[in-house]
Amino acid sequence: MSEAAAAVELRGIDKRFGSVHANRAVSLSLARGSIHGLIGENGAGKSTLAHILYGFLTADAGEIRIDGRPVAIRSPRDAMAAGIGMVHQHFMLAESMTVLENLMLGQERGLTLARGEAAARETLARFARGHDSALDPDALVETLPVGLKQRVEILKALHRGAEVLILDEPTAVLTPIEVQALFDELRALARAGKTILLVTHKLKEVMAVTDAVTVMRQGAVVAQSETNSTTPAELAALMIGRPPQPPAKPPAAPGAPVLEVDAMTVVDAEGVTRVDGLSLCVRAGEIVGIAGVTGNGQSELIEALAGLRPLRAGAIRLGGAEVTGLSVAGRRRRGLGHIPEDRLRLGAVAAFSAAENALLGRQVDADCARWGLLRSAAIRQTLEAWMRAYDIRPADPHQRFARFSGGNQQKLVAARELERRPGMLVVGQPTRGVDVGAAELIHARLLALRARGAGILLISADLDEIRLLADRILVMSGGRIAGEVSAEAADERGLSLLMAGAEAA
Repeated sequence: MSEAAAAVELRGIDKRFGSVHANRAVSLSLARGSIHGLIGENGAGKSTLAHILYGFLTADAGEIRIDGRPVAIRSPRDAMAAGIGMVHQHFMLAESMTVLENLMLGQERGLTLARGEAAARETLARFARGHDSALDPDALVETLPVGLKQRVEILKALHRGAEVLILDEPTAVLTPIEVQALFDELRALARAGKTILLVTHKLKEVMAVTDAVTVMRQGAVVAQSETNSTTPAELAALMIGRPPQPPAKPPAAPGAPVLEVDAMTVVDAEGVTRVDGLSLCVRAGEIVGIAGVTGNGQSELIEALAGLRPLRAGAIRLGGAEVTGLSVAGRRRRGLGHIPEDRLRLGAVAAFSAAENALLGRQVDADCARWGLLRSAAIRQTLEAWMRAYDIRPADPHQRFARFSGGNQQKLVAARELERRPGMLVVGQPTRGVDVGAAELIHARLLALRARGAGILLISADLDEIRLLADRILVMSGGRIAGEVSAEAADERGLSLLMAGAEAA
């Protein structure tokens, strides 16, 4: 790539956090008007690199060049002044404000706000001209679906003059339809001359939308190539240092029912029915998958099963005993495990250490406490063993949970629940935000739990994951089970058609 073609260059970027060498002399060039994928396993250093480019972090060594000129980026303000914008995995929006007000934040352009409002409305109108649907400037952000919230984030960056756009795991919470809409937007932006750095771990998406790709492993760049000259298998091997090895799935041998749900109805705080008379059964030694477009009651089902939401009607039984009225702790004592969809909201406390998070829900277990006192040394030793078994990096029990990468956070939450060996596990989006190697590991652990005779209810937006793991697949739409497909008969097209047909019915 010629220097003249590069909109952004990072040269020899180096960054340490204590003993952790997060970036090792990383060099990267982004061609103007291109979509460049940055991939790597969890903890490979890709988010650190993106945060250095956006000014959240400062490199210990190295240089950043914009249009061939060295620039000093020590804060997001410096990055925005250099024409760099960033869309974060966890959106930075004021939910209680309108779309227009979010665009205007920091861009008011005068005490009367008139100039700032006019400029923001022009940005929205200009964007709408290239799309099938326009954003309502006066809509409250909290009322928007996830895909439109992300669009607001992109517009915020563009409104501030971004010529280079960094997107960090942008599809982690999007439906397939929203992913396609995002990719259409990114292609349009690239055609208009914008430069996009796509930080992701999803190889199918890298192949679908990027022009070039850089692979990082253990803080260093291990490969760079044009996307059309490589394959997903090659990229996966480069990411994890070996060819991918999907876990073996022996035939299921279902036993007695371990979870029975009869005519469950759940309503939200506004009184809207989210789960509508749903019934299902999970047997020992099987994985039952639930597929469906996000927002059709899956989240409410998971939370109701875990004891986090009350039922309006219906019953839940674990091992034949009714647990409908039991607390979260009561259900855990009856053998229920729960890996939540949102690890930061329901699965962990970001400000706690890894050891403290490993203890959550286990405070009175014999291996964690004795005579009312915590067994700190035993807890630390247990967590260290999990960190080795699940390849959690850095392997530091004292590290704050918030300082781990998303994939390592997920592995810690998964280890805490799986190592309890529950008789029934409810798991939501188990590999959201994790790399190929981490997904392999979590899948293998789920199948091992199944082999020990546990029942597993798997809710995932990833149809490939559902097809890989589930023995039976239920399709959920409008808060109900719309159909059932055997794992042998399921393919992505067939499931998608069933999901679409259920929605249209």
